[in-house]
Amino acid sequence: MINDSPNTAAPHTSLGFSHHPRGLRTLFFAELWERFSYYGMRALLTLFMVAPIAGGGLDMPVQEAARIYGNYTMAVYMLSIPGGYLADSVFGAKRAVLIGGWIIALGHFTLATTWAASFYVGLILVALGTGLLKPSISALVGALYREGDTRRDAGFSLFYMGINIGAFIAPLVTGFLAQSETFKSWLSANGFDPTTSWHWGFGAAGVGMVAGLLVFMHNARVLPDQGHNASLPENFWRNAFLVIVGTGLLMGLLILSDSEGWTWLRYLIIALPVTAALLFGFSKEKGFKQIGAIFVLFIAAMVFWSIFEQTGLSIALFADKLTNNNVMGFSIPSSWYQSLNSLFVITLAPLFAFAWLKFGARQPSSPVKFSIGLVFLALSFVLMIPAAYLTAAGKVSPLWLVGLFFLQTVGELFLSPVGLSTMTKLAPARITGLVLGIWFLAAAFGNKLAGILGRNFDATDPDALAQFFTEQALLVLVCACVLFALSPWVKRLMGNIH
Repeated sequence: MINDSPNTAAPHTSLGFSHHPRGLRTLFFAELWERFSYYGMRALLTLFMVAPIAGGGLDMPVQEAARIYGNYTMAVYMLSIPGGYLADSVFGAKRAVLIGGWIIALGHFTLATTWAASFYVGLILVALGTGLLKPSISALVGALYREGDTRRDAGFSLFYMGINIGAFIAPLVTGFLAQSETFKSWLSANGFDPTTSWHWGFGAAGVGMVAGLLVFMHNARVLPDQGHNASLPENFWRNAFLVIVGTGLLMGLLILSDSEGWTWLRYLIIALPVTAALLFGFSKEKGFKQIGAIFVLFIAAMVFWSIFEQTGLSIALFADKLTNNNVMGFSIPSSWYQSLNSLFVITLAPLFAFAWLKFGARQPSSPVKFSIGLVFLALSFVLMIPAAYLTAAGKVSPLWLVGLFFLQTVGELFLSPVGLSTMTKLAPARITGLVLGIWFLAAAFGNKLAGILGRNFDATDPDALAQFFTEQALLVLVCACVLFALSPWVKRLMGNIH
């Protein structure tokens, strides 16, 4: 019989729930539904913004939609820094998940209304709630296992699978509600305005979040009360001020960079991590050298996410405007393509896990894996160059997008799980949380860059579109080559950590 205490070690690992603490099942389903809500809404976001008013959208130009998309997705990740601090210092992880989850649900239901300001209010609420929930639910998974518990990696693998199951299902459900003619006809037949279908999709994302919260609340008693404090820690107000104001200032500067005359502020995205990598990398202190390695990988991850996150922006627009979505006589919603990444993760992740176990100590180092991941990401956009030229003759086959998502997923599996694992190994014990916050910051910067790069998408000119894909593929390839060349130096900075 397996003891369900979070402090119980077991001499074996398993991909089944039966060999893990009871709380893992709860967190698996709670995160599945939370990711359902996030990716369900994200699949619609850009398409809703650019859709004509007659079709129920906001009729924004692509440049404006890209700006909002980049700032919103940046905020989701950047707010994890103050959110994680408040969870550690005030709420505890369980209460942070509940508070953050209900704020997220409120945000989705706000988006589901047709109130004039609901779009912006809803985005703000979802970003705030996700910033509180995201680091806290991961911390709860870690708290189920004590140090040295051999089940930990398998437990996180199950948790990661829940994320991708939610992300796979979400666009299928919300996309059907928002875009399918079948559902619009049902709305019309039942006395509803069919142009409000977008809001039904947003509402479904909120229902998913509520489902996750109900699962969490029903079984919360089996979870550890991670980070809960009966009283505020020493220097709380000073530290809270520094964390919240510092994060807010950085976010404000990057949002300001969208304004005319302030675009030079965007160079902060590159200048800050490059400066940190050089300062720490050439330090004589071993611990500082490892932080230098963290910032080198930070830059690679930031570039990766800036292209990968085009999924919800330029690739979503390509799928909607330039892809033949009639498959075997059935017109599929363009948002459904965004389920392909998660489908490929679910399919390929076990193969990658087996490969790393098989190679053992002979597997490539982390910086080399990052380089390979960047190469596959670049190849996904190289693939889209001929697809862009083919749009001159009409809409192209959906197989181009299937190929893109396959290549991007292979790249993701070389970089994303490897990056998180490497961060936890390189981080000094006393600042592990800060280092993980830095890792989230790489995603935040990458999402901001995605919005900047996505502004140049043009669905009307095949030559300009091919140039768009070429420029981004070259950006990633150059980064991959530089990182590969720097790999021996980065490995020295990492010391004995592989």
